[in-house]
Amino acid sequence: MLRAKWHRYSIILVASVVLILSILAGCGPRIEDLAAVDYTPLPGDDWKVSTPAEQGLDPMLVAQLYYNAAELETIYSLLVIKNGHLIAEKYFNEGSVEQKDRLQSVTKSYTSALVGIALNQGYLSSVEQKMMDFFPEVAGQITDPRKEQITIRHLLQMRAGYPWEETDPALWDGLLSGHYPPLIEQFPLIADPATEFHYSNLTSNWLGIIVARSVGTNLKSYAEENLFLPIDTEVGDWGQDAEGHNNGCGDLHFSARDAARFGLLYLNDGKYEGNQVVPADWVRESLQKYSENINATGGFPANWGLSISDIGYGYQWWSARAGEHHFDFAWGHGGQLIVLLDELNMVIVVTAHPFYLQHDDEAWKHEKANVNLVGKFIESLPSE
Repeated sequence: MLRAKWHRYSIILVASVVLILSILAGCGPRIEDLAAVDYTPLPGDDWKVSTPAEQGLDPMLVAQLYYNAAELETIYSLLVIKNGHLIAEKYFNEGSVEQKDRLQSVTKSYTSALVGIALNQGYLSSVEQKMMDFFPEVAGQITDPRKEQITIRHLLQMRAGYPWEETDPALWDGLLSGHYPPLIEQFPLIADPATEFHYSNLTSNWLGIIVARSVGTNLKSYAEENLFLPIDTEVGDWGQDAEGHNNGCGDLHFSARDAARFGLLYLNDGKYEGNQVVPADWVRESLQKYSENINATGGFPANWGLSISDIGYGYQWWSARAGEHHFDFAWGHGGQLIVLLDELNMVIVVTAHPFYLQHDDEAWKHEKANVNLVGKFIESLPSE
């Protein structure tokens, strides 16, 4: 016990010395500026609350994180959870603790969880089931035989062969049409199934429809009973397509604290307060790296000035590295993040302006700033 406590405080001491030296070298804010940063969690009985020092984390490193966050223009919330305790929380710009934000593509990670739950409950038999088994209305129209071989696993891994919609205005218009089953045939494959990673919102939408059709109810109702309520979260809006299906790729709204519960669920191998909500083996499979050395879209140069590297993809979850630390994360447009740092028993959540339907340099500039905020903080953390 004493040895563990000494190790924890020695880590804090080393990190503090490094930070102070950088400040003295003129590489950051003054010590008194950091000391004035308040990131104390807000009152409430829905989280166990602690401090960074009590959980073995240098308070000055956390202060630096929140000092930097305050300079960002579009961030709404920033939460840090360590060892199951909420140790830091602050809301910026238009954000608030009650606000349910549009999590954008973070939704995909929730959809993945619902696939795993449906499998565990026997509604789906295997990730090797063919996509076409769930879309009989288009089965007779398929002209590319490769599409007959696409499985649920390929959809989960973004390796079905469909293109990223933002590469072509016609593809983007198709995505916005809200009529998704016909696009199985109408959209061309740009790679053989299982061979290449290509980011595709449509594949996540099809996953959502597959789950809904297999369980016999809409995705939101199924999720509320089997995922949201079991982890004490309250969902807001969840956008629907033209046919009434909840969008598997995006448009799910949650508060930052509730998003953090989902992150903590995955950090704890799918278990919440002793209840196995998501199968542990599904969590492990989801956080595997099935595609390596990719960038955020699979279609643009990797050198975007990100503070993270070695980007990979699992089952609708990203992975990356910052400094010495590997982490998994859910990632949404605008810079929505649920970050899992398993080796440090830590969850980091960011919500931000979603830049809904805005995909330009302005949106990416702010998204990159939010991602880099977290990446640089992770890089600054010592190993335990």
